[in-house]
Amino acid sequence: MTKYVDDKRPYADPAKAADKLVEIAKTLRVDQGHMPVGEWNGTFLKGGAGTVAEYAAGRDHLIETGVIKMHECGSMFRWKIAPAAELLGTKQTP
Repeated sequence: MTKYVDDKRPYADPAKAADKLVEIAKTLRVDQGHMPVGEWNGTFLKGGAGTVAEYAAGRDHLIETGVIKMHECGSMFRWKIAPAAELLGTKQTP
């Protein structure tokens, strides 16, 4: 399925939004393997100049490609493949 992409929006393409979300995730604190969705989407929406729809499309892209897995409660996510956190440089909490 081809989706409409607005060239004026930097994260209108789900893959580009996903790249930005991975960049943001690298800066998040990790608590027992999970990262908080609130910090993740808040940074994307405020600092990243993305929209809610772009965030959702990027997040869904990461889920579909097997990069992340959302926790059942919906307020946390984790790297689906354990070494991904190390490869991507995600900070671990002490």
